[in-house]
Amino acid sequence: MADTLADNLDKPAAVRPHEALSEREFQIQIFCKIAAGQIPTEIAEELHLSVKTVSTYRARVLEKMRLANNADLTYYAIKNGLIE
Repeated sequence: MADTLADNLDKPAAVRPHEALSEREFQIQIFCKIAAGQIPTEIAEELHLSVKTVSTYRARVLEKMRLANNADLTYYAIKNGLIE
């Protein structure tokens, strides 16, 4: 048992999927804005980005988090206390 515990010390703790996002994807709130229901056009205007850039970030977020759509993203965000 001691050997098993010692082996687990070398392994990193489980990472929640949103923690794998880049600063740009999460910190400037693209993740949270999408989860809150904002459309790419609104997000692009607010962050002074192109709609295509926002759509690219959305696709990356969904892929990294292994989610299928915005509804899954919203559910995840609410469940993990990232949005109200």
